[in-house]
Amino acid sequence: QVQLVESGGGLVQAGGSLRLSCAASGRTSSRLAMGWFRQAPGKEREFVSAVSWSGGITYYGDSLKGRFTISRDNSKNMVYLQMNSLKPEDTGVYYCAANTQVLTTKTARYDYWGQGTQVTVSS
Repeated sequence: QVQLVESGGGLVQAGGSLRLSCAASGRTSSRLAMGWFRQAPGKEREFVSAVSWSGGITYYGDSLKGRFTISRDNSKNMVYLQMNSLKPEDTGVYYCAANTQVLTTKTARYDYWGQGTQVTVSS
């Protein structure tokens, strides 16, 4: 089992920045692919970003590359999402996710999920 705990969410004005963190514990010796997803009220959960175990491969959702940057520190079992130039449409609950199989953008392929952290961007 892998436990994930997100932090770093909050209220920010449009154009501002936030850095989300995800702390992993448990079976972290596995080569976990890590992802970030978000869900706005009334909408489906959508892919934000993902990073391979080595950190060498990253994926981003449409229109997010250039504003968001994912990174990881395996020595600390941490994954980060730096979010810049935030927009009101970035508002939602942000979830950290992990899987042991493959780096993917697909929600269903992730086995482990955190509880989420709220990000609210005011206009």
